[in-house]
Amino acid sequence: MVNSHYIGVDIFAGAGGLSMGLSRAGFNMKLGIEIDSNSALTLKKNHGGMSVVVSDVRFLDPIKTLNQAEIHPNELAILAGGPPCRGFSVSNRRSRSLDNPLNSLYKEFFRFIKALKPQIFLLENVVGLKTLAQGAVLHDILNLGKKYGYTVCSTIVNSEDSGVPQRRKRLVIIGTKHGHVQHLEMKKRTVTVREAIEDLPILQNGNKTDLMEYSKQNNLSEYQKMMRKTSMHIVPNNFVTKNSDLVVERYKHIPPGGNWKSIPTELMGNYTNTKNCHGWIYYRLKWDEPSIVISNFRKNMLIHPEQNRGLSVREAARLQSFPDSFSFFGALGSQQQQIANAVPPLLAEEIGKNLLTMLEEGR
Repeated sequence: MVNSHYIGVDIFAGAGGLSMGLSRAGFNMKLGIEIDSNSALTLKKNHGGMSVVVSDVRFLDPIKTLNQAEIHPNELAILAGGPPCRGFSVSNRRSRSLDNPLNSLYKEFFRFIKALKPQIFLLENVVGLKTLAQGAVLHDILNLGKKYGYTVCSTIVNSEDSGVPQRRKRLVIIGTKHGHVQHLEMKKRTVTVREAIEDLPILQNGNKTDLMEYSKQNNLSEYQKMMRKTSMHIVPNNFVTKNSDLVVERYKHIPPGGNWKSIPTELMGNYTNTKNCHGWIYYRLKWDEPSIVISNFRKNMLIHPEQNRGLSVREAARLQSFPDSFSFFGALGSQQQQIANAVPPLLAEEIGKNLLTMLEEGR
């Protein structure tokens, strides 16, 4: 239940996975800031009580932005956000350096911290941030938190441990004005791909139908029941990328848990140097294990466990723990990227519960 006393702001909010989880934990997330118009539309459509500002945070005055959302800085319990992570990711070899302007956006997060002085802050990002510039960025983040009067700690969490059907490690940095930062407690039962998506519609390559009926109504897993809690007999966002006949032919050769290495050489002619192919390219998910990381659809091309096609938007959303009542907006590529960029709501909820405990104990 949302506690109106614990008001929150989410900057770099994306589609709202972090806000959704924190809201479920009990925070009153009243303001979201997001530069991408499609992500902002998804955020606004799914968070009815939230003010959404579509802007580059670098051009915003923190105090004025809060005032426009009818929030007084003294009311702010939490400032949360995940600065864009493409510049931090270890898979981003081209611009993984301090020369990438995306890698300095964390300073905007702390510009808001300095001005607004929330009781607690939560900064979430890829694990690769730890090693960027030999750890200088993480060191600067921790020092900035301390400089502005917070007790700060960083920890690595795995979404799998919060009941998300996906192995996804993230770096979480927490700062609190109440002294001690507790260890995050999150261990839950592992959820498999089968438990997550087996009840969703059976689809064809390139499906363009949005609303479709579930493929099964009975014998649902607990996770499926949770995802369908507020849904009826139909589910949205069943879009699938239209792959060429050649790509579909490649899919046919890949077993569960296999990747591009299972594809016959004669079908890989356009890959001039397969040494640049990482293990996630053409990876077919296994039914009875959690998914690997849901990330850029075009780069990784994750394959359905048994159907010869890529994942639908809704399947990817399920594997990220977005409920079926949560709809995504924008073109297909935008919807896919919104999901890939998102914080899994179940992970955010478990983190949020820990943060609320810290706030309660500090009162």
